[in-house]
Amino acid sequence: MELFYNPKNAVVGDVIPFYDNGQFKPFYLRGNRGYFGEDSFGGWTMLTTQDHLHFTETPTGIRGGTGSVLLVDGVYHLFYCTFKQNPKRETICHAISRDLKAWEPIPEDSFTADGKTYQLTDWRDPFVFWNEEAGEWWMLVAAKETGKTARTGCTALCASKDLHSWEYRPPFYAPHMHMSAHECPDLFKMGDWYYLIYSQYTDRFQTYYRMSKSLCGPWIAPARDSFDTRCFYAAKSGTDGKDRYLYGWNPTRHYNNWGFNPPIHTGYDYNSFDWGGAMIVHRLVQNPDGTLAVTVPESVDSALQIPNSIPMQPQNGPWTTGEDWAKTDNPCGYSSLLLENRVPDLCKLEMDLVFSETIREIGVAVQVDEQFGVGYYLSLMPHKGRLEWKSGLRMYDEGGWTFPYDVEMERPIELAPNQPHKLRIFVQDTILLAYLDDQVALNTRMFDYSRQRFGLYASDGQAEFRNIRLWT
Repeated sequence: MELFYNPKNAVVGDVIPFYDNGQFKPFYLRGNRGYFGEDSFGGWTMLTTQDHLHFTETPTGIRGGTGSVLLVDGVYHLFYCTFKQNPKRETICHAISRDLKAWEPIPEDSFTADGKTYQLTDWRDPFVFWNEEAGEWWMLVAAKETGKTARTGCTALCASKDLHSWEYRPPFYAPHMHMSAHECPDLFKMGDWYYLIYSQYTDRFQTYYRMSKSLCGPWIAPARDSFDTRCFYAAKSGTDGKDRYLYGWNPTRHYNNWGFNPPIHTGYDYNSFDWGGAMIVHRLVQNPDGTLAVTVPESVDSALQIPNSIPMQPQNGPWTTGEDWAKTDNPCGYSSLLLENRVPDLCKLEMDLVFSETIREIGVAVQVDEQFGVGYYLSLMPHKGRLEWKSGLRMYDEGGWTFPYDVEMERPIELAPNQPHKLRIFVQDTILLAYLDDQVALNTRMFDYSRQRFGLYASDGQAEFRNIRLWT
């Protein structure tokens, strides 16, 4: 069983959500990573699932980049993109089908950027939807404007009456902020708000969103304008009419595609991230003020049913413990406690955390050694307003000397004292995914350490860990 889909002998790249006839049918870009066995295939691949846990695969024969799928008058339309180099050109393409299996490309519908409003080098990831008010089809495109500065990344706009011939329009969203194109654009309405989602990799490598009461804007950037970390990219949304889900991928670190990996480190945690990995699905939540949050889909949350006992071994600081709780009061120091369990390859650890106003840091160690030193640390940092991830690279002398950053992975969130904060941690092999307060998610990877311990820790105050449960 898997919580996060990972195809055999391949990886999940960009996901194109689609829902049809009572089933989720997300397409994804399949990367084979050099595997050429008899069962290998690549390109657009359709998944079929009802619970985001169990999947079947159907190859489409379409090879190209991200796009969108829609059903119009009994015909399925698939928009995608292709790439050429020397000179760099990107082309939007169109294919149709009546059964989601056999696809017929329509070469005459292909088109590039105009070279006037939009640069010819970036023209990909078409997202097509019907604009009822305008009475026409709109296409959002990952593009770059022509302009004086390098900050030309934008969401381009084209319009059509028939899904075949497209007219260039001024950009749908062009904040003159990003230097890369707004990849994998997505748009939907929830309640009174429209939401624009896009991904980009300059300045910050994340999936962003903007919100507006009108398709004409203005597009507001909320205080927390992203959904997850660097380890959740190219996210797009899909709905069954009841819930809306956000599909992205958590990357591996196996290859040195950029020639950037340190030659003397024997593990993978220092390596640059690859394109593609495992599929991650969040459930989107709309807050009362219209901002968006993410939480775990119910089917994933309830997938692991076997409860495990959690014997505890206090180490540093004063602790009192019970069957499913632990408490420490250490106003001027660091308290640590080990769970006797080895971290299972597939598990969920959940708990509620309560802390005093003075707490500097409180959290859960994962794959930590018995000296409570080298391992991974998931920390709530109330005074900094964030959930932070620290890897084992920083927990020994040589690693601390050479690690070049102050923060590895983080998610901004307000953390009020003296009230419970719900933390859920999912582990699948090297993947770790944490949800906090049904508001933020933190995706990451753990390559260098395994089969070690869970731990609890807090510094400079009172901390309680309540309702601790470990499920496998």
